[in-house]
This record gives sequence, C-alpha cells and structure tokens, in this order.
Amino acid sequence: MSYFDAASAAPLHPVARQALQASFDEGWADPARLYREGRRARLLLDAAREAAAEAVGCRPDELAFTTSGTRAVHSGIEGALAGRRRVGDHLIVSAVEHSSVLHSADAHEASGGAVTRVQVERTGRVSPSSYAGALVPGTALACLQSANHEVGTEQPVAEVAQMCREAGVPLLVDAAQSLGWGRVEGDWSLLAASAHKWGGPSGVGLLVVRKGVRFAPQGPADERESGRAAGFENIPAIVAAAASLRAVHAEAAAEAVRLRELTERIRARVPALVPDVEVVGDAVRRLPGIVTFSCLYVDGETLLHELDRAGFSVSSGSSCTSSTLTPSHVLKAMGVLSEGNVRVSLPPGADEEDVDRFLSVLPGVVSGVREKLGAPTAVSKVPASVDALVVDALGRRCPIPVIELAKVIGDVPVGGTVRVLSDDEAARLDIPAWCEMRGQEYVGEEPADHGSAYVVRRLS
Repeated sequence: MSYFDAASAAPLHPVARQALQASFDEGWADPARLYREGRRARLLLDAAREAAAEAVGCRPDELAFTTSGTRAVHSGIEGALAGRRRVGDHLIVSAVEHSSVLHSADAHEASGGAVTRVQVERTGRVSPSSYAGALVPGTALACLQSANHEVGTEQPVAEVAQMCREAGVPLLVDAAQSLGWGRVEGDWSLLAASAHKWGGPSGVGLLVVRKGVRFAPQGPADERESGRAAGFENIPAIVAAAASLRAVHAEAAAEAVRLRELTERIRARVPALVPDVEVVGDAVRRLPGIVTFSCLYVDGETLLHELDRAGFSVSSGSSCTSSTLTPSHVLKAMGVLSEGNVRVSLPPGADEEDVDRFLSVLPGVVSGVREKLGAPTAVSKVPASVDALVVDALGRRCPIPVIELAKVIGDVPVGGTVRVLSDDEAARLDIPAWCEMRGQEYVGEEPADHGSAYVVRRLS
C-alpha cells in the first residue's frame, strides 16, 4: 500500500518513535512538582520547548504546547482578539484558510464581531494588496496560512506581515503544513502548528505569541503553559514532537528537492495520461510534496475508493470536508473544478517506483469510473436542430449535472444555449469550470422553481 496523504497526517518519524519510548520512563510525573521525578519531567519539558523554539525561530517563553493544532488556532485567535478588544473587533482571514481558522471567524462573527474574508487568485494565492485593503481602523487581528493544506500553494506571509506591522495589526500564521519544511519567514506575531503534520505524534500543537503582542487567554485560568493551554502536559508526546521537528528540518533541504521532482512528474504527466484534467494550485510557489488535480466526469468518492483498491491512499479536497456533499471551500474560493478531485501528498521517503506505479494505474481507474457514470467520450456530431435545450439534473449529484451538459452541448448550434437545472451545490462551481476547460461560455445562474438554472452558450 502506498500512503500518499501526508498532508492529513505524516507517518510517525523514527526519531519521534525513539523519543516517545525513551521519555515514557522519565516524563510521567508532574513537571510542576519539586521532587526528583517532577524535576526530571520539567527538564524534559524545558528541553523540548527550547528545541521547538529554535526550530520555529522564537524565544522559548513565547511558545506553548497545546493539545492540537486546531486548539492552538482557536486559542490564538480568541486570545489575540480579546487582548485587542479596545482597538476593535475586526478580523481578517483568507478564504482558503484551514477550517479551524474559518470556524473561529464564524464564531467571532456570530458573537457580534466583524470579519473580512480576503479572496484568492485562481492559484489559491492571496494578493498582498488585498490584505492591505482589508486593514482598516478597528482591525484587531489578521490571519494567513503559510501554505495551503489542499493545493500546496505558498502564501506571501512576509509581505503581508510587513503590511500588518506597519498598520499596527498582529498577524497569526497557521503554519501547520509548512513548518516541517522550515521556519516561516516574516515579522509575524502569532503562529500555530500541529505535530502530526511533520511526523510527530498526534495530540500536540504549538502556539507562539511574540513578546509585545497583547494577548488575553480565554476560558478558566490555568497555571500550565503560561495560561495558554490548560491541562496536564503530555510530556512524552511533546518530547517526541520537538525531536521529530528538529529531525525533519535537518533532512528538509535534500528531501524537498527529491519530492519536488516527483510532484512535478505527476503535474506534467497526469494531464498527458488522462483527458479532461485540471491541475490546480500554484505551479512554482508551492510545498514540495503536494500536487492536486481534478478530473471531469468523475465522482471523487468513487475515485478514491478505486485508488484505494489499487493500493494508493490519497485524499479528495480538504480532509475536513471530504465526507460532506458540498464542494471544498478552498477549491470553491479558487474557482477551479471540484469534481473528481485528488490530492496527492507525498511523505518524506516516498518511493519513486510507487509514484510511477500510481501514474500507470490512474488512467485506467479514471476511465473505469467515467464509464460507469456514462460520461461522454466526444461531442455529438448530430446536426443541431434547436437553439436551446434544458437538462433536468435535479436530485442528481456531482458529477452527473456536468456529464449531462457535456452530452448535449453538441445538440445546439454555435451560439445556442443549454440550461442545466440542478440542486447540487457542486454544480455552481463545476459548470463554470467545465466551460473554461472546454472553451464554452458560462452565461450565469438563474433562479428556478427548484434549485438553480445554470446557462451555458456553445462557442465551438
């Protein structure tokens, strides 16, 4: 079995496993106690904090260990907003942030706060100028991920951080996907990350709050972790997380070169091997191990099951939304095709032969899924007899509305239109994406008795 979903959780690093086992004997006691066992536990905790701080590029007393990356994000946003409540209640996030950030933004808005969601380019990257435009009097906090978890696009953190600094606004960086590859550059103010993303154990997150940032921890007061993370520290897991972070940083430069070559091979060969595919995300400014593509006329869930049967563990869209019937919020914000979406995220040490085997298996798997769904193989050559058609795809889920559109587009003359009736949320994204891929004109969305009508004009 080839595991290609490291963006969800990287396999436990050998150094993490060794550190975890070694610290079980010394790190079980309460590090707040003054007796021998407590002092031993405290030494382990302090050493782990120093190692993690060095890897992040911060002071040890600026870093707190949390129970997860999500908890670090929630605590960081809540604490920063509370600390700056006299300044205002305006929060800035990008539209492609991890769901933990967006859920915090939703909660803040529901409680009466103001939120600006900055849109992104088709590559998934924000424009620094768009963040500058969102910085207004009363802005308490801005958030920006260092790299996207679904498509791997790296964000201009340093430029945005500089703009925020000049405006006197702290910037919180979600560095979960990128921290294993190195430090986050720029004059950021807060940072959150998660150990299971770089090969550490699950259940350990990092929250960094720079000195001078106004921060008011929320919830009942607790003496642990500077009051920023309540509860007894899981010292063996923390030690393993810090040890593995140092280890992956030492290996990062060489491994990044190797994984970039493999993902570039996938980016180049998938469109050549499989027709009607869109590779998404920035082609240059991206993480080494992530490549994402979407296949027309394919149900992503079925495609994942078929690839699993073929021996490949991959993801479809966001790991936080793949079990729902709505399109990934990241792909939606980018305006790219969502149906048949596959995210390949290679773990360190991924085998070149496994990548080549994936490329050899993929065309047959996609073809098989398309055949089962009745996807078209070519545009109809029947002479067009009507100027407008209506396709009733109500009650039918992705990718059926697009498949039915593709079957009949050749039945109208150039300049003719097809109205697709659909109540599937994915159609709102996938029909315009299909038009762009196939050189047709997306006229727009119209209200209908049930669902919506998506109007397409044939151009060729």
